Formats: sequence, structure tokens, C-alpha cells
Amino acid sequence: MSERSLMWRDRLLDTAVWAMVAALLSVLAWLAVDLLRTAWPRLGWELLSEPARRAGRSGGIGSILVSTGLVLAVCWAVVLPLGLGAALALARSRATWTSWIRTSLDALAGLPSIILGLFGMIIFGDLLGLGFSIASGGLTLACMVLPTVVRVADAAFRAVPGPLLAQAAALGLSQTTTLLRLVLPAAAPGLLAALALGTGRALAETAALVFTAGASDRMPQALDDPGRTLAVHIYELAMNVAGGEASAAASAVVLLAAIATIQAVSAALLDRIQGEPR
Repeated sequence: MSERSLMWRDRLLDTAVWAMVAALLSVLAWLAVDLLRTAWPRLGWELLSEPARRAGRSGGIGSILVSTGLVLAVCWAVVLPLGLGAALALARSRATWTSWIRTSLDALAGLPSIILGLFGMIIFGDLLGLGFSIASGGLTLACMVLPTVVRVADAAFRAVPGPLLAQAAALGLSQTTTLLRLVLPAAAPGLLAALALGTGRALAETAALVFTAGASDRMPQALDDPGRTLAVHIYELAMNVAGGEASAAASAVVLLAAIATIQAVSAALLDRIQGEPR
């Protein structure tokens, strides 16, 4: 094939790639404009500060945001110690059965959320007596997020350079000092990715929380009260509340803004850790 033919083939490939990127961005832009146009009448400070009224048709999402924050707090209170501890143990182990554990975690990470919702309803709601509550929803969400966090954190710990650990052992550093001063800083980018992925999935979850946390839009007073997360609120308004389209779109804008903020903060922290501005 001649050089001229190769050049034209490369140009055609570049054109096709950029055309697909432009098409994707156009679809996203259309969705964003349509969402903002529908949500515009409901956007404002009142949306974030006031509680929901008339099944969400009016008022705000103040109580919804509190419920979402509490469910996430319960989730991460379980996931952080268990997930990071399990990932560290998995990364340090040289046993042959660790590959089976990683395969099992991959399978659990892909489990449909409706199944985890039924599991949470039976175990946390019925067996432990938590019923429809923020605690039940947070624990179910932890079961959903945990496999992803463990696998990503495991990869981050395994990516720590071996010579770095060998030098720490040669210097006589304790395991605690090695973990806090060397392993965690070196694995920080991967750990941030695990937290961002887990939080994004937790914020977007709907089916599992309908079975466990409930759908009450009242302000929760304790962890054993039912609560409605932002994603569940959007579903209820869009599917079960007549005239709730504008409120659903406004809540979706808030949810997307929250996820985008988490991603931006994670990227900023990652740049600061690596010392490489984007």
C-alpha cells in the first residue's frame, strides 16, 4: 500500500472517530438542554432548602437530601473499614485461592441491584428487624458497593512498587509506618477512584433502596426512620406522581451536579497527589 493511501486511510479513520465523538456530545448536549428546560421553573434555593410538599410537586428536596446523605453515611461507615481492610489483605496474600475471591467479587459487582434489594429486605429489614429504614438502605447499599471498592482498592495496593516495600523492610520500618507513610500515599490515586466509583453508583441506585430504605419524603429523625434518596425521588416523581415532571427534572439536575462535583473533587485531589495539573 502506497504512502498516499495510508495517509488517506488515517485521515478517514480520524474523521470517523471525531464524527462519533461529535455525535455523542450532541446527544449529551441535547439531553442537558432538554433537562434544564424542563427543570428551569423549579430551580432555585428553595429547591434545596425546603421539604417536599404535595408528593414532591411543590416545595423542595431538603428532606430528600438529608435522607440521601444519611444513607451514604451508613454505607461508607461500613464500606471504608471493611473494603480497604479486605483489599489490603487480598493484595498482600500470596495464596492461590485469592484468584477465586477476585472472581467472586467481580461476579458480585455485576449482580442486578433488584436481587440485592430483595436480599437487604430479607436480611436487614425482616431478619434484623430494621424494616424500611435508612439503616437498612445504607447496609444494603454497602453490600452493593463493597465488591467494586474492594476490587479497585486491591488493584491500587498491588500497584505499589515492590522495591519500595523492600526498602522499607530493609530500613526496619514497622508495618504500621510502612502502611501509613508509603503504601497509602502510593495507592491514593486508585483509592480515590474506588471511592468516586462507589459514591457514584450509590447515588444513582434506585431499585435496592425502594425495597429497604422506603420512599417516605418526610424529614428523617433517626436511622430507623424510612427515607427517600434522590434517585428514588426522581423515579417516584417521573412514574407515580402526575404533574411531577418539572420536579423530577430539577432533582435530576441536582443529582447530576452532585456526581459531577464528586468527580471534579476526586480529579483535583488526584492532581494534587500526583503533582501534575490537568
